[in-house]
Amino acid sequence: MLRDDLKQAQIAAMKAGDKERLGAVRLILAKIKDRDIEQRTSSKEIEDDALVIDVLQKMAKQRRESIQMYEAGGREELAAIERGELAVIEEFLPRQMDEAETRAAIAAIKAELGAEGLKDMGRVMAELKARHGTVLDMGRASGWVKESLS
Repeated sequence: MLRDDLKQAQIAAMKAGDKERLGAVRLILAKIKDRDIEQRTSSKEIEDDALVIDVLQKMAKQRRESIQMYEAGGREELAAIERGELAVIEEFLPRQMDEAETRAAIAAIKAELGAEGLKDMGRVMAELKARHGTVLDMGRASGWVKESLS
């Protein structure tokens, strides 16, 4: 369970005195706790690991965007902090599908659904997320789905 791995990483970072890693792990755990609180009022149940992976993916995306913005603004010291946090976040994410695997999955789903044009993009994206959502960057996949349907 990812949540247990994160708690163990927090304890290990405390014992090792690694303040940067400890800060990043605590940040992840805080975001997960926020998400747990949101889930209390939600009507649909989400599997625990799926919830944690979703939080980690969103955090990783935010860090990548921040790194680009800091580099464009000439703030390399802030970009370095974000890179450190991103490295810790990516440690806990499952291995993501590469471009070739993603394109193969898109082609298979497209063939199954009989999708031919951009009007079918929503169906293909929904099925892609249902099958591979935890190991796929949906932002990049969206572009590839659009490309394959046009």
